[in-house]
Amino acid sequence: MRFFVFFLLSFFVSCGDTSRAESSAQSHALALHGQPKYGADFQHFDYVNPHAPVGGSLKMAAYGTFDTLNPFLLKGVAASELMGNVFETLMVPSFDEPFSRYGLIAKTVEVSGNTVTFTLNPKARFADNSPITAQDVVFSFGMLKQYGQPAYRSYYREVENAAAPSKDRVVFTLKEGHSRELPLILGDLPVISKAYYTAHDFNKTTLVPPLSSGPYRIETVKPGRLLTLKRRADYWGWSLPVNRGMYNFETLSIPYYRDSVVALQAFKGGDHDVRLENISKLWATAYDFPAVQRGDVVVRPVEDGRPAPVQGFVMNHRRPLFQDRRVREALSLAFDFEWINKTLFFGTYRRTFSYFGHTDLSATGLPSQQEIALLAPFRDQLPPEVFTKPFNLPVLGTPQARRASLEKADALLKQAGWVIKDGVRVRSTDGTPFRFEMLMDDTTFERVAAPFAQNLKKLGIVMTVRIVDSAQYQKRLEAFDYDMTPFVYPVSLSPGNEQYAYWGSRFANVQGAQNIMGIQDPVVDALTQGLLKATTRQDLQTYTRALDRVLLWQHHLIHHWRLGQYRLAHRAWLKHPETLPPYSLGLPALWWDGGVAARLESPR
Repeated sequence: MRFFVFFLLSFFVSCGDTSRAESSAQSHALALHGQPKYGADFQHFDYVNPHAPVGGSLKMAAYGTFDTLNPFLLKGVAASELMGNVFETLMVPSFDEPFSRYGLIAKTVEVSGNTVTFTLNPKARFADNSPITAQDVVFSFGMLKQYGQPAYRSYYREVENAAAPSKDRVVFTLKEGHSRELPLILGDLPVISKAYYTAHDFNKTTLVPPLSSGPYRIETVKPGRLLTLKRRADYWGWSLPVNRGMYNFETLSIPYYRDSVVALQAFKGGDHDVRLENISKLWATAYDFPAVQRGDVVVRPVEDGRPAPVQGFVMNHRRPLFQDRRVREALSLAFDFEWINKTLFFGTYRRTFSYFGHTDLSATGLPSQQEIALLAPFRDQLPPEVFTKPFNLPVLGTPQARRASLEKADALLKQAGWVIKDGVRVRSTDGTPFRFEMLMDDTTFERVAAPFAQNLKKLGIVMTVRIVDSAQYQKRLEAFDYDMTPFVYPVSLSPGNEQYAYWGSRFANVQGAQNIMGIQDPVVDALTQGLLKATTRQDLQTYTRALDRVLLWQHHLIHHWRLGQYRLAHRAWLKHPETLPPYSLGLPALWWDGGVAARLESPR
């Protein structure tokens, strides 16, 4: 199952006290909560193998197509694995901390009041050996804010100004009341060459490898078919502690496949080396092939320490059909998760019923007194259930439970003005039939849509499934040209700017923005703005739980499920550190070719 996910500037989970990241002096790192785990003299991250052999080739599958090597624009479909490997940022995260950033292009950072100052590493170079300067950083900020994906404008909206007072210093002036995570988000700023993009149009798609600064260069480009990256021996940053034990493969090869099922057959045939399985049926039935029996392929689950993502069938609120809360709830009542889980997924999943699942931020039981105080000013704008009932999803799975749920759905639809006429659900005022389209880009999800469509048919509703290629799917979502579609939102243990981007009214009609459902709710706007200003963990919990209740009781999406682990299959020669970090598999950066006979002399 493949989901289209908008590019996020920051998605790493976090927990603990939520005081704003502050520093009174230059520092090698920033942490949103307390102090960074790794001191200024650290040699490498704990989860890497600093002695990993360098060499070999890794082939990783990608799905769909690509037609550009510019990952920063809405235009085109960007190739995979460019960020981090090819393009670099001011700072980088660690994978064993909630929310910290360590210097990469930026050697140090200083947060003082409403300014964030980055001092650049004097060794930082683009691949043509030209130095990375403060002017490049300011230029990058301007280009991304003007031409980049809407997510950049969302995250940078609280920046008043960016200036380069010297060749190696960049000063960002932030607006009053800025969000606590903004200094770290600025650390995620990708840096591009001002000189290169003065001669080349940044606001265009391209298949010509652009000038970059990362540990890999683009070697082979076959649009929609293959991308190959080659490790750079002359990369400027090999000696940095954030890069020790990282980027070990000499070549990264990314073949593209039409869909996941085709890719599985290619994996069995040895056409690529690692696979994350998202289809329960395949995981249960398709991994006993000869290479597994011989021990040439390792098949195993790996615990996923990240919060459960928000996954479900999302409804386009720009369509009049989905603007009534009762209609949205009725559609949710027709989704028989229990039957689907037992019949299609071998009982492996658990239902999600929160926008902050598998965290201490989700709404449970009745609202606390703090939540009630927060929500009370909006009482007239909210469903009464927000204050009086715990939110629960119906449990189906049996004919009796399914019948009762569909009867409730029928009653809600009638209340909303949708009646049955000659076996067809129609609008009572003009006889318009209730029909809509489920948009997908992967055939493997049809089996989930089919039983849902059958239950809707019992309500007189016609749902058709339309499958398009990945490029068309991406463009249709960016233009909000869909009725309903499966979608997934990453979740953080320190929710912040992404919540405003997901649900904020400001982005409801900005094409390419992350608010793909088109939610325009002043209560949600107020809660997300309050969440951004929360200064303690308790305040953050109150805001997120209140926001969770409001979103849940508005029935904005039909909730799916979570697994809590990676289903991993890979060639036996493919190795990784003994203990993987909790918040990432680290593929491909932490892994290496165990078949390399001798450790090659590394330029680190």
